[in-house]
Amino acid sequence: MDKFNKFLKNALIFLIIFLIVNYIFQYFQGDKGKELLNSGNFIFETTDTEYSRRQVVTVSLTNNTKEPIIIPNECPNEPLTVLRYENNEWVKKTASPELDCSSSKDLTIQPEKKIKIAYDSWNNALFNNMGRFKIELTTKVNGEEKTFTTNEFTITKEGMLRQLWNGVFYRPIYNGLMFLIAKMPGNSLGWAIILLTILIRTILLVPSQKAMKAQKRMQEIQPRIEKIKEKHKGDQQKIAMETMAIWKDAKVSPFGSCLPILLQFPVLIALFYVIQRGLNPDNAFLLYANYANLNLSNIDTNFLNILELTKVNFYVLPLVIGGLQFFQMKLAMGKKNIKAGNEMAMATNMMTYVMPVMIAVFTASMPAGVGLYWGVSTIYGIVQQIVVNRGKPHTADEPTVRIIENKENNIT
Repeated sequence: MDKFNKFLKNALIFLIIFLIVNYIFQYFQGDKGKELLNSGNFIFETTDTEYSRRQVVTVSLTNNTKEPIIIPNECPNEPLTVLRYENNEWVKKTASPELDCSSSKDLTIQPEKKIKIAYDSWNNALFNNMGRFKIELTTKVNGEEKTFTTNEFTITKEGMLRQLWNGVFYRPIYNGLMFLIAKMPGNSLGWAIILLTILIRTILLVPSQKAMKAQKRMQEIQPRIEKIKEKHKGDQQKIAMETMAIWKDAKVSPFGSCLPILLQFPVLIALFYVIQRGLNPDNAFLLYANYANLNLSNIDTNFLNILELTKVNFYVLPLVIGGLQFFQMKLAMGKKNIKAGNEMAMATNMMTYVMPVMIAVFTASMPAGVGLYWGVSTIYGIVQQIVVNRGKPHTADEPTVRIIENKENNIT
């Protein structure tokens, strides 16, 4: 009964913290674009004056008039009119990728509202060549047809860091995911993410296993470190020297347990951009080969008919992911009792609650596909942690650390 009450208490604390943090996050996110705009005209501009070839060109439209402004749906053609400066004249650029236009409809901008249109599905086809561009919109304003033109903007070659990122992380993750999607029945994105996660965690198995074992040894030597702190209370130099000697003897590092998470972050970021922007025919140029049975316009993004992986899931998925993270951290901490005054143990215990909430809020701000990756990765980590916890404790003789004090010898 006590265990059940403790579980309910932990679950309640986690739920309260998550709801508070998520509410604050959504509150500040929701404030964007809600402010009243200056009345009088229609503002049509790009979000930047310079884009690299792999950045998504985005236009901002602000309706400061008293009437709704309607932008006709032209799917699968690009929205608005894109012009490129060639041979001393502005030339219209067009693209018609294979898109599912069944749910497409005219776009309406209400008075005193602001929207953005991104060229995700047409970016490479329209803006792959460097140069000067502008975008035009012809629509009716207050019953009168008018043509609006954005500021000129330039497309430049991507920098060295972006090329490195695309070559080392983004493109390999993109191709790995597309290859797996091609092998999945119905081109399922969800099952491909699960399999990709298992493959990545298996590749990282050796360093993550070492990190978990090091973390376990850190817990085992913690009582010895506490004895040193009591013995040399107030003498930080001696405490530091003897603590480092114990770490060296046990072959551990206080930062070793961070390695598995750090190794996964580039994969996580790359996967985020793949799910957010990569699942459309415009990105076919990133493929290493034409994978059989793969149609980028027909990828199944609805996992088990309950989770749309390209959209944000604000509550259910974040709570599940946060709960899994909490369980994993509890396993990693073991069953050590926290003594009063043990600041490190208290901080670790606090992180047991804070870290899962942070992960949950992070999940609530990303496409559900990223959350699915993190959830499967956490389950993999839980299994690993159970195996590590069942292993034999690391035993080592306590090192005898001699502190050599420099004394001045008086010569008489």
